[in-house]
Amino acid sequence: MDLNIILSSQVEVVKQAFNPDHIVVYIMAAFLISVFVLLFYNRLYVFKEQDAKARSQSMNNRLALVLQTGNLKLWLYDVASRHYFTLSENGDYEHEYNPVDFADFFERDDFERMRKEVFDICEGRGSSSFVKLRSNPKNKGQQSFYEVKLSIVGTDKKGRVRQLLGVQHDVTADMLKQKKVNELLLRYHTVFNTSLIDMLFYDSNGVLRDINDKALRSFHVPNREFVLNGKFLLQNNPFFSKFKLEDAKDTRSSSIINFKDFQDKRYYTESLGLEGKMYYESTINPIRDAQGRLEGFYMAGRNVTEMVESYHHQQESTNRLRKVNADIENYITNINYALRVSDVRLVNYYPQSYTLEVSSNVSGGQLRLSQLRCIRLATIPFRRVVSSMLNRMDHLTPYYISHTIETEIRDKKGRQIWLMFHMVPIRDSEGKVVRYFGLCRNMTDMVETERHLAIETKKAQETELLKQSFLTNMSYEIRTPLNTVVGFAELFEAEHDEADEPVFVEEIKRNSNSLLELVNDILFLSRLDANMLEYNKADIDFALIFDSHCQMGWSGVTPKVKTIIENPYEHLVVNIDFEHLGKVIEKLCANSVHFTSEGFIRAKYEYRHGELTISIEDTGGGIDPEGLAHAFDRFARDQQERMCGTGLNLPIVQSLVEQMGGTIELQSELNKGTTAWVTIPCEAKHIEKKREII
Repeated sequence: MDLNIILSSQVEVVKQAFNPDHIVVYIMAAFLISVFVLLFYNRLYVFKEQDAKARSQSMNNRLALVLQTGNLKLWLYDVASRHYFTLSENGDYEHEYNPVDFADFFERDDFERMRKEVFDICEGRGSSSFVKLRSNPKNKGQQSFYEVKLSIVGTDKKGRVRQLLGVQHDVTADMLKQKKVNELLLRYHTVFNTSLIDMLFYDSNGVLRDINDKALRSFHVPNREFVLNGKFLLQNNPFFSKFKLEDAKDTRSSSIINFKDFQDKRYYTESLGLEGKMYYESTINPIRDAQGRLEGFYMAGRNVTEMVESYHHQQESTNRLRKVNADIENYITNINYALRVSDVRLVNYYPQSYTLEVSSNVSGGQLRLSQLRCIRLATIPFRRVVSSMLNRMDHLTPYYISHTIETEIRDKKGRQIWLMFHMVPIRDSEGKVVRYFGLCRNMTDMVETERHLAIETKKAQETELLKQSFLTNMSYEIRTPLNTVVGFAELFEAEHDEADEPVFVEEIKRNSNSLLELVNDILFLSRLDANMLEYNKADIDFALIFDSHCQMGWSGVTPKVKTIIENPYEHLVVNIDFEHLGKVIEKLCANSVHFTSEGFIRAKYEYRHGELTISIEDTGGGIDPEGLAHAFDRFARDQQERMCGTGLNLPIVQSLVEQMGGTIELQSELNKGTTAWVTIPCEAKHIEKKREII
């Protein structure tokens, strides 16, 4: 019973479920859900498509940027059609070319070589290749250069190649740049190897890396490989053995090298056969990059031994000149360089037109001078020499002519220029003299040097005579008191009266003091001569200490002599070296005391216009005019053969005054007295004169 009820209820439920009204509702709900799902997937698809396009556009933009910045171009080769397709910057097909049209863009040989590489890849003999191509200059008028990278981009199901991608890189700018670099290197090596001067290149470590043919000959190097083995260093070059790499800077030097002084194996002088002396002019220039880093050194130089020796051996110079004249047409450029650096001019004289031509180079720039003009350009003492030279060439002398002449022309320093001429006859095919060719060299510096050398030699000789005279006098003056001391000392050992001993002792003491004073003066004068004294200025009241120094100098004055000090200042503060000025005052006062037996000695001073003037006046014996001229000589004596003190007082005073920047003057008359004036420049800080002068 219960089961029937349950079945009846389920049947009722099914009938309600399949009620036509309910079915319509279900269908409408399912339709709406389907529409919603379709709309959702449609928007999702659109969004993904837009995102894919955006990413594709971004990739295309990047590809275009890469192609533009790298000068790249893309093209495809289709194996089936054997056609070439160029691609735009966005990767789209741009143009289609058959093999004939595509080949017209390149040189025929280069294109055929590329086609062979394409066929090899298509037939499986490789997966990629690299080809260099040249453009056909008929297309653009200027040939371009390309590098092409070939690679597989498409295959069929059987693995056979369907398409090849060609990445074409325009390297024209790089090729042109490399071509210019090669041309520059070629010119560099040409100039480097054909230069008339020696040229060497060292790296940053000072190792020799290159040397030209001229340098090989100059240094007797058998071949270039002999020295380019990494062992020849800049310090191994005798001319730059003291050059320091860390202090690298432009250096120019003129050296005289004696290869006997460089026998060490590191200089290789023995292995290269270098011997004797070499006169060498050279420059060394460090090379740095843009950041200032050292990259190497260039050394340029020339052996001027022959030029130096030519001045002393004129015959050898003339023979070399004939040889140079025979080769002059082949070395015009090199000769011009030699003329420029050595300040030499070329000279030609034509006897037919009586004309002298002077030029600074072989190419031209000539100055024409008549005979009269040539003679007038020489100074009066040398005009006869010039006239004789011209007359000999007018008569076609077969011998060379060589003279050094002083001219009226002056250089920038105002000196008259000296010119040395070497002239040799030039003959025609029949052996007749047609003109004279030679060199004119400026010898002013050498002549002036010889003149100065002669003057300095004479001064040195005079100084040596003075030194010898001084040493002779000094030796004599030292022996005199020394012999006296020794003599009286020996009297003590001989028989003598004891009453005489005080006399002996007094003489020994007096001469010992004289000897000590003489030695002190000699040592002090030696320091003056060597400029070893130091002068220290200080502010000092000169009015307060002038009297004391005068009194110290007058310590040995006799009662018959009156001493007078005129001090017109209460205070006079000056900036001066008073220690040495005090010594000057004392020695001048002592000198007056020595020669004054009666009368007076007056000392006074005055400050005017930045100068302190001191005068010491006495009424002593005076000095005659002849003696006054030698008053400041060392160990000078008066007409009675008397010497003041040690004989060095006035020379010491003169040296002290002059080294302090002052002057000293003497005025004297025989039997009437002497006056000495000393003037010292100084700065007064305070001046206060006395109201009354007593």
